[in-house]
Amino acid sequence: MFVAAAALLAAPLLPLPAAHADAPATKATTKSGTTVVGTAANVGTAANVGGTPDTGRAPATAEQRRDAAQSGHDRERDSKGWRGTWAASVQPPSLTLFPNWSREGFKQQSLRQVVRVSIGGTAARFKLSNRYGSTPLRVAGATVGRTAKGAAVRKGTSRALTFGEEKAVTILAGADVFSDALRMRVKPLESLTLTLYLAEPTGPATYHMSASATSYRAAGDLRSDESGEAFTDTSVSWYYVAGVEVRGGPVGRRDGVVTFGDSITDGLASTVDADNRYPDELAERYAREGRPRSVLNHGISGNMITFGTVGTGESGVDRFKKDVLTEAGVSTVVVLEGVNDVGLSEIPGSQVPDVSVEQLVAAHRDIVRQARAKGLKVVGATLTPFRGAMYFSERGEVKRDALNEWIRTSGAYDRVVDLDRALADPADPDRLVPAYDSGDHLHLSDAGYRALAEAIDIDSL
Repeated sequence: MFVAAAALLAAPLLPLPAAHADAPATKATTKSGTTVVGTAANVGTAANVGGTPDTGRAPATAEQRRDAAQSGHDRERDSKGWRGTWAASVQPPSLTLFPNWSREGFKQQSLRQVVRVSIGGTAARFKLSNRYGSTPLRVAGATVGRTAKGAAVRKGTSRALTFGEEKAVTILAGADVFSDALRMRVKPLESLTLTLYLAEPTGPATYHMSASATSYRAAGDLRSDESGEAFTDTSVSWYYVAGVEVRGGPVGRRDGVVTFGDSITDGLASTVDADNRYPDELAERYAREGRPRSVLNHGISGNMITFGTVGTGESGVDRFKKDVLTEAGVSTVVVLEGVNDVGLSEIPGSQVPDVSVEQLVAAHRDIVRQARAKGLKVVGATLTPFRGAMYFSERGEVKRDALNEWIRTSGAYDRVVDLDRALADPADPDRLVPAYDSGDHLHLSDAGYRALAEAIDIDSL
């Protein structure tokens, strides 16, 4: 879902290079000591960026081969004990909804970002993404520390990250990379601060538009600056960071939950830096009951299940494989998506073509099929009320009602969460309960996101 419809509708339908999506990742280490990660098709080019000839790729060590397999997102890494604890779906660089740094990128700057994990462990590793980059991304160095206030890191907790035992890494266009394991005891619901030093021009940045969290930028190499005082530039997007995994918890446990959808899942309009998105509230419920459980947020504001745009990411059907099926330790996915398809396709002059109920149903069935092929339980959530929203129409409401009835009664999903009824105003079931309405009649308030999380039977997950 979205705030600025005019900007959103100006975004063309999204063209994506197929080679970036599915080619297996490989890795090499150059003579200059830079780890290089990318697709098999272009690893030679990346090695040359690091300062060695295309034919001069160093033989991979056993450790490097292991990391390369992990950066290829093979779900078999579950057996090595890694489990997802935080995630964000990445998007192409865009200025669609609000100002951010994705189009300009970074040069000789330190980028500091805060993430709150859902479960803990005795080691952690961070996933960086250059999925939508057009050139190799060089990260000159990175540190992780325990979050203090704002951009500050708790004194004495900052630790260097490595990649293939090197401090620097070059990530090829279209590729992702995991850092080496960092021995660090992480608690459930703990906030961690990641700082990247980007010395060379990055070009436009792969990012996550609506973070509902503050990111910080400063000139120069400030990886080790724990005070945070120099980080005066701020943004409410995340850049390059796409996931955090931990290990050292219950052996062989595979019970993580992925929440998948649009801005209702993303938490748009929730209080910034308060971690009040509904997936956060869900993780807090598990923690309060003494059974912390991984809850991963793969929502993108403005996202549609049938179509993709530059500003709102690939369609739900297309990104499901990349965002959900690559996650470690997951057993269940909750799907809440389709109202943007309904609303945007009803706006006169929209670049989004008319979306029928049949197309929406087909897209939901496709996601169910993908999930079950990987052995995941699939929970379908009905679309929440939106009467009064800027793209509401009576024709769109008919589509929403029809899709919701299909979700409730078709039996396509393993379980159903009826958010339509849980969040509807009894006086007008097509509207949100006023206390749950952020004010735009579409997105939820903090109380609304909490009510959404409470509407889910966590035992059924």
